[in-house]
Amino acid sequence: MVEKRIQPLARDAMAYVLAGGRGSRLKELTDRRAKPAVYFGGKSRIIDFALSNALNSGIRRIGVATQYKAHSLIRHMQRGWNFFRPERNESFDILPASQRVSETQWYEGTADAVYQNIDIIEDYGVEYMVILAGDHVYKMDYEWMLQQHVDSGADVTIGCLEVPRMDAVGFGVMHVDKSDRIIDFVEKPANPPGIPDKPDFALASMGIYVFHTRFLIDALRRDADDPNSSKDFGKDIIPYIVKNGKAVAHRFGQSCVRSDFEHEPYWRDVGTIEAYWQANIDLTAIVPELDIYDKSWPIWTYAEISPPAKFVHDDEDRRGSATSSVVAGDCIISGATLHKSLLFTGVRANSYSKLDGAVVLPSVKVGRRAQLKNVVIDHGVVIPEGLVVGEDPELDAKRFRRTESGICLITQPMIDKLDL
Repeated sequence: MVEKRIQPLARDAMAYVLAGGRGSRLKELTDRRAKPAVYFGGKSRIIDFALSNALNSGIRRIGVATQYKAHSLIRHMQRGWNFFRPERNESFDILPASQRVSETQWYEGTADAVYQNIDIIEDYGVEYMVILAGDHVYKMDYEWMLQQHVDSGADVTIGCLEVPRMDAVGFGVMHVDKSDRIIDFVEKPANPPGIPDKPDFALASMGIYVFHTRFLIDALRRDADDPNSSKDFGKDIIPYIVKNGKAVAHRFGQSCVRSDFEHEPYWRDVGTIEAYWQANIDLTAIVPELDIYDKSWPIWTYAEISPPAKFVHDDEDRRGSATSSVVAGDCIISGATLHKSLLFTGVRANSYSKLDGAVVLPSVKVGRRAQLKNVVIDHGVVIPEGLVVGEDPELDAKRFRRTESGICLITQPMIDKLDL
């Protein structure tokens, strides 16, 4: 691999995180919060991965555009990301949709979410812009992508995943030549184009873009003047550059950050209940595909002050225990049994209850003798005594949000409607 420059390009870059989306496929899990604010991994939020990647890459200017139900997201960033110092040429801007361009206009698309804040970007005078989605789970050093962008002379460099060709039908796919220059951009193709050196694979867009700042601003202004544009990077900005400029693909494997325990590049869109549950449960494996214990690439977040987790009672049928599980601070496992489960901060699991394949968000209380299998339990839910989930598919589907494979999302309004 090419050696990094002595003077990192990241020092003259700004990361701009698009974090305004609801994430409707997460159903009731995003009724009260935007998708980037959804909890992940025991103590983090999804957005912490994009923000941590930027910080760990050496980027010290970050902007986050918010829109849908942004309060919990903004509160999290104010608490956990308030350590940037202007006197060190650092900045962290939260940019809610605030009708700055028009009294009636919110962010109309991903490109518009950047366009409406051009004046703020220009004030910082950065050379490069790294545009990021705030709702994916991965570890990546953006410095490598910045260097490829400069070395290739590209107008835009697009982060891409190598995926089996027919798995790419749900993505925006890059058709590239042998030098990875993008010659066509196809949105959700029925027959995705293969990669020249790997014909059984396709390059799927990660929603990560690198631009020279001046070029991006010119492109956004041109797009804003187009009455037929939907003001979106994937639908408008990128196809225009592919046709009229130079767009280059950056393969995620070249910049994916991996510890000694991670063998394959890890990237997940946790945008469905099924994918969200699976990615969290994956962390309970002996050697998980994503190493969140890697101190060389920490996932920064709001660090709550909480007491340690506690396991109590040691009777034959009432033993506080956990196997193949991740348990955060301030959890009390009081005579309950956990297996292959992930518990966030402040969970209380009471005597004789059993949790198997459970993703339990903060401050949940699990009543005595509850039996919960393959569930996602929303923040603050109180599980009644004796509730059984995961044994009767028809009953589960009537009571809760159940996926085809049997994962049940449980929220407090669903519990309140139960006739127990």
